[in-house]
Amino acid sequence: MGQRGRNRPSGSARALSEAYDTALLDLDGVVYAGGEAIPYAVEALETARDGGMHLAYVTNNALRTPDAVAAHLTELGVPAGPADVITSAQAVARLIADQVPPGSRVLVIGGEGLRVALRERGLEPVESADDDPAAVVQGYGGPELPWGRFAEASYAVARGVPWFASNTDLTIPSGRGIAPGNGAAVEVVRIATGAEPQVAGKPLPPMHRETILRTGAERPLVVGDRLDTDIEGAFNGGVDSLLVLTGVTDAAQLLAAVPEHRPTYVDADLRGLSTGQPEVGGTAADGFVCGGWTAAVRGDALVLDGDGGALDGLRALCAAAWTHAGDGSCALDGGKALARLGW
Repeated sequence: MGQRGRNRPSGSARALSEAYDTALLDLDGVVYAGGEAIPYAVEALETARDGGMHLAYVTNNALRTPDAVAAHLTELGVPAGPADVITSAQAVARLIADQVPPGSRVLVIGGEGLRVALRERGLEPVESADDDPAAVVQGYGGPELPWGRFAEASYAVARGVPWFASNTDLTIPSGRGIAPGNGAAVEVVRIATGAEPQVAGKPLPPMHRETILRTGAERPLVVGDRLDTDIEGAFNGGVDSLLVLTGVTDAAQLLAAVPEHRPTYVDADLRGLSTGQPEVGGTAADGFVCGGWTAAVRGDALVLDGDGGALDGLRALCAAAWTHAGDGSCALDGGKALARLGW
């Protein structure tokens, strides 16, 4: 597990909800966007849960508490409790608690999710660099986070106070499009201080450790929409992954993925949890086959012959692109092939 799919998406004769005991689901871009459920997500998760799959919701967004996230999911029609939610705030709070004395003060640049997670670890959130913090932690604070909070972090970090970040996602999906994420805010403090934070969130090991500790998953499947967080996090953790095309990753980015960003499975949305995944056959010499499609490299382009479902064509193209790229990123022109599939 975890190394499968490096040169082509893998197949599964069984529904993924049967082959894995726990789905580690990203939220933004997978279950909802802009607070509204993504099409088919509610029904697909109900089907997977009714089939015996444990659903855990794993998010790099440190703004909201697990209680608030669970309540939101339940309102959308996805029943969840706080114990079903794992946030980067929890992961970074554990990371800090491992390095500072119990009861230490921590300067918080972010929202309530960080404060609750720090208190859970016996740490005291404070608001000012003048409160003698033992650490600074930065997490997504929402679009209304005052600019002065970045200055407060910079004052403390410049004095040598250890700096932590929940995650460094540069963007976050919203109902109106793609907005700046916590990574953009982290860059503000980095520019001001020249320092580097310790980061807990996906794709780094602290987040995977937090998730496994809290879920007890034995055969987990990471489900996400981002190659550089969800899929790379699964790769780093040595577990399999499902990329859904409902968030920030498009088909062209998927074809260009480097090995650590190549998912085990690819599907349009969360309905892929309750289906099998078709095998991709063939070779570089003869072309890669999935469904009624055959994908190959000709000159400096990816080409696609045949007919069938768009996802099968994309899976075949992935095999051709990833095999050609090897350990690098595919630079072949796949525009015409993707256009045939509607991407």
